[in-house]
Amino acid sequence: MKQLLRLIFFIPCLAFSQVHVSTYVCPPCNHPCDTATYQQPGICTHCGMKLVEKKAGMLKDERITVCFYLYDGVEILDFAGPMEVFSYAGFKIITVAKTKAPLLTQGILKITPDYSINDAPQADIFAVFGGSDEVATNDPDVISWIKSRDSATKSYFSVCTGAFILGKAGLLDQLTVTTFHKSITNLQKAVPKAKVLANVRYVDNGRVITTAGISAGIDGALHLVSKLRGKEVADAVAKQIEYDKYVPEQGMDLSH
Repeated sequence: MKQLLRLIFFIPCLAFSQVHVSTYVCPPCNHPCDTATYQQPGICTHCGMKLVEKKAGMLKDERITVCFYLYDGVEILDFAGPMEVFSYAGFKIITVAKTKAPLLTQGILKITPDYSINDAPQADIFAVFGGSDEVATNDPDVISWIKSRDSATKSYFSVCTGAFILGKAGLLDQLTVTTFHKSITNLQKAVPKAKVLANVRYVDNGRVITTAGISAGIDGALHLVSKLRGKEVADAVAKQIEYDKYVPEQGMDLSH
């Protein structure tokens, strides 16, 4: 009888403990460890990221989508650096161009975009980059398309002279921004309602982040990852890509 009573009390306790067992995972980073689970908090043994408690549907529902808008003559490192950062941070990346025809970056690398402006899905973040930015800046169809997606776009990210594209779409008015060091004066002329700063790696206005040229895009991307995923994730990504030049204080965060 005593054994039966113990069993009656033990079974509910066992069920209760099973319901409350926590499972931990690393933030999605597009690597095999995305499917690994742990029973205790700590560091992912595969990618080195800080583990977070897994919640129902979190890997699907919390996936951040970034639209990389590309064009003929786009600067390779302008987009490749942030693409590496966002990829390791687990963001979903799509590439979009005016058409699906292959484009040539800096006359070197051919890229076939995933989508055209006619069939591109909506994304959380819209990212544009420098190079021959006038290809997009001076194209009314592209600027109109960017504006048409504004109400559903959560934030904007530009590297180098990609800021001119955002400026043409009216997204930099009344903001403090930056761009490639040789284009500071020209951007101020192109967007007279903005305050254009030199000697800063990136400027975060909250919804809009602009960065200086080329490698500064990596700093801005790491800053954005830190905002959305946490400092630990940004530090882990910087370590993963062996980028030891990331100094958050070199940027300007006006989002607060």
